[in-house]
Amino acid sequence: MTQNPMIPAVVVADVDDALLAEAFVLDVREPDEWNSGHIEGATHIPLGQLQQRVGEVPLGQKVICVCAVGGRSGVATQYLMSEGREAINLDGGMHAWQSFGRPVATD
Repeated sequence: MTQNPMIPAVVVADVDDALLAEAFVLDVREPDEWNSGHIEGATHIPLGQLQQRVGEVPLGQKVICVCAVGGRSGVATQYLMSEGREAINLDGGMHAWQSFGRPVATD
């Protein structure tokens, strides 16, 4: 997937513990995808609910948007930016996260 140059993005290799500690990680996948594994500490708001639940996303904190490969999270990133959030898209999404060997949490 080619990244839209207007959407700020970060690659998995650049997501370190310090960034994870300071950022609000927002997973916009569907519930079945979330249940199969997500980034520890992430907040789950499916993309279809984001407009109604945008108040749950903090202002003044970096937001890392995550989906399966980066498409839906790119849409979420654009929307959150339009709502005054400092949002960045996780390029490659959970597929890149897992193929990079990063830990996955399940509830």
